[in-house]
Amino acid sequence: MRVMILDDDPWIADLLKQLVLSIRPLAQVDCFGDVASALYAWQQSAYQMVMADWNLPDASGVSLLQTIRAQDLKIPLIMITGRSDRESVLAVKSLRISAFFTKPFQVSRVVECLKALLPADTFVQVPADIDENLINYLSGLSTHELDLPLLAQVKENLQRGFGGEQLDIRELVQDWQHDPALCAHLIGAANSAAYHGVGQPCTSLIDAIKRLGELTSVNLALSQALRQANTQTNGLLMTCMQSYLDDAEGLAEQVVFLARRCQLDPTPLQSAALLHRIGELCVLYQIQKWEGQGHRVDEEVLTHALRDFAAPFAIKLKASWGLPQALRELIGAIYALPPMQVRREQVVMRLGAAMNNREPEADLERLQRLAGLA
Repeated sequence: MRVMILDDDPWIADLLKQLVLSIRPLAQVDCFGDVASALYAWQQSAYQMVMADWNLPDASGVSLLQTIRAQDLKIPLIMITGRSDRESVLAVKSLRISAFFTKPFQVSRVVECLKALLPADTFVQVPADIDENLINYLSGLSTHELDLPLLAQVKENLQRGFGGEQLDIRELVQDWQHDPALCAHLIGAANSAAYHGVGQPCTSLIDAIKRLGELTSVNLALSQALRQANTQTNGLLMTCMQSYLDDAEGLAEQVVFLARRCQLDPTPLQSAALLHRIGELCVLYQIQKWEGQGHRVDEEVLTHALRDFAAPFAIKLKASWGLPQALRELIGAIYALPPMQVRREQVVMRLGAAMNNREPEADLERLQRLAGLA
């Protein structure tokens, strides 16, 4: 079975894809960001469902649905759009739309609709060809395959929303502030072309949620939880993950304390500290998926993988998520201060790391003077 999703917002497109796969795991889901590409794909392949946004860069999604309906009177068509006015609903009535959802939508309603409209899986999915050599496998990963593991508690709480339970974002955010994966994804989404408005880039989770809105934030977080629904972690990987998470959390607490002493806004510094181990966490998450295919990793190979892939994976993630430059500079300052034009916030990051690493007293005193804390 093939499902087409037409939406120029990659975050929403991915959420819809994860919703389909959560119901029909064997489905092939193709996502497109413009009408021309979607129309070409429709002409080349047979689809059993089409979901489309209204406003696309090159044309209206309605034009695609009109073409499809002229050729197929039975295929389910779903319109998912920011339009909520009566005129828009009536404008597509003649197309016999199966469902019309207004963004931001309630995931539980979309799930109920998909369950009713999606045909059953009709073919056996061929297992992915996973390289048996871990280093070769990691070397072959593309940027879009890289990700970070969600905290177990965060994932479990979000999956309650998939089951229809109403989620209170005020309660969820208490856990999200400690989760590097969600922090990075929501900041990345808030700064993307789909959501970036006039003003300064978002450099903290709270600012990202304000820009995205509560319901959209929950939906994007839920997409992450669905993608990782079947991942399990063994004892060795869990120990390593927890070590890096504890390191990030400890640094976050330290820099928040120092920022307040310096009368600086602590939220960007907290985010930077939380994200400074994303390279290592990314490596561990990819190994987690590799082990899910029946492989096993020993401590020596794990050490090798972390040493060789943590830094390049971190660079790729920061670029692909579009993390703002100010946040990247704060992360970089954890390891070393720039040679010129050092901001006080960067000094605080370096000082916090030096204190947590128990670096020599002379270095600590120098950094305290630079931060104005001597």
